[in-house]
Amino acid sequence: MRLVAIGGSGYLGRDLCREAHARGWEVVQAGHASGVGVPLDVRDGEAVTRLLADARPDVVVNLAYVQDGPDAWGTNVDGARHVATAAAVRGCRLLQMSTDVVFDGRKGAPYVEEDEPTPCTDYGRSKAEAERVVADVDPGALVVRTSLIVGGPGHEASRHELVALDREATFYDDEIRCPVQVTDLARALLELAALDVAGPLHVAGADAVSRADLAELVRRGPVRRAPAPSARPLDCTLDSSRARALLRTELRGVRAVFARCR
Repeated sequence: MRLVAIGGSGYLGRDLCREAHARGWEVVQAGHASGVGVPLDVRDGEAVTRLLADARPDVVVNLAYVQDGPDAWGTNVDGARHVATAAAVRGCRLLQMSTDVVFDGRKGAPYVEEDEPTPCTDYGRSKAEAERVVADVDPGALVVRTSLIVGGPGHEASRHELVALDREATFYDDEIRCPVQVTDLARALLELAALDVAGPLHVAGADAVSRADLAELVRRGPVRRAPAPSARPLDCTLDSSRARALLRTELRGVRAVFARCR
């Protein structure tokens, strides 16, 4: 198998590439960060087309995103369109990463794949539009919605874990997410690449916890708590039962991930 990981220089991308190498896959790691793999700006459609033509991958995973700022829409939406178009032309298997914040968290129950996106942030709106674009261009693509990504004990810390160590930070106690361990997610993506499943799929950790609860698990002590501002997404719990039925990889809950800290 030959994999092109776009955004492969990021936190999840590095784990994905390591796991693919360990399975004997050929890997092309492409990203915007200098010094890691093949330089690529997904906003450049011609560059994306050239990359896939040269690499001739079996699988493309698009992990590239920008959280906010002037480059966010171009990277998240136009970039997704460029990757999906190039992958469809070559007949590659495409996995497009998405997020739980395509939902506003006001449903009052876990979100399932059939729920219509209801984003309430600019980032969520860009990722919801990226999902729509990818589905239009490549109906066979798999759109993987996930949540906060963590490393846990013995792994490189994610930005969420680093923030949790800030003694001056305040964490929302009513913003609920399903954090997933990064290697669990990487292994799940490689499994899903070989399966005949398309459309949106929720692939997140087993525990629904608040941002404050997550910070306390990381810090192993109390944190400052406050309600989330009204414009924030609230309970974005993802129902990942469909993914769990497909996967051998366990999508551990964050409490199990951090249990070794105790």
